[in-house]
Amino acid sequence: MYFLTVNYYSTQLIQKLINSIKLTPQLFQQIIIINNSTDDNSIYQLQNHTTIIINSETNLGYGKACNLGLNWIYVRNPQAIIWLINPDAYLLPNALEKAHHFLAEYPDFSILGTTVYEPTGKVWFGGGNFIPETGKIIANEFLSNTETSTTDWVTGCSMLINFKNFKSCPEFDEDYFLYYEDFDFCRRYAKQGHKIAITQKISVVHQPSSITNKNPELKFEHSIYSYLLSLEKHTNKLVLIYRLIRITIAALILLPINYKIAYVKIKAIGKFIRHNCRLGRTKC
Repeated sequence: MYFLTVNYYSTQLIQKLINSIKLTPQLFQQIIIINNSTDDNSIYQLQNHTTIIINSETNLGYGKACNLGLNWIYVRNPQAIIWLINPDAYLLPNALEKAHHFLAEYPDFSILGTTVYEPTGKVWFGGGNFIPETGKIIANEFLSNTETSTTDWVTGCSMLINFKNFKSCPEFDEDYFLYYEDFDFCRRYAKQGHKIAITQKISVVHQPSSITNKNPELKFEHSIYSYLLSLEKHTNKLVLIYRLIRITIAALILLPINYKIAYVKIKAIGKFIRHNCRLGRTKC
């Protein structure tokens, strides 16, 4: 098993993550850190024979950075299990052992999500639902009645990928810079017949938005843009247009009340429209 995480000025958080991974040679191979902040020299203090740092030339965004790591591992071990995990998350006791036992018992799951808790013990992610008829993408903040269940999507905050079930290296869609790339990843591979599940038997703790809250306006812009992108890829035009109109109207109503948030929404909509213009999907 390999752990894969993306650094963006997160050295202290990744140190906590590494400390939570008990060094058990028979259970895991290496921790791969994709360094998305190339001027962050502090990250190199974590480098050793089990922790590999791969530098990106610039901030690639989350999905593209993950692809860099996934391909690096796939070349070396196309039979590996990858535990993709946020830098601001950490494992609960025995999570590594539980993950190994679980995937040995259920090898047909290609993508496995773990239960994600906040430091307070509140459930942060307990499975994802998607309603294509309305465009609703739902992240459940509760646990289901069954310990393990199939689900529409799982969060990239803590996702295990079983390379054995893929004919080539699975990759995130690089149209996404941040947010919803995990949703798209799951939906694309589900359409190809891959099984996606979430289990309560494996858990991690996540400190929500401890990184992205450094720039909340940019976070909001990425979120809206990526949501619209997801609707374009996984629903029909009517649903996309309906949601686009709703977001636009909400932004216009908000303008005199909260100009900053309204402007961010309009900016994200403009970015999405320009993206479609470049691809020739919209007459501009």
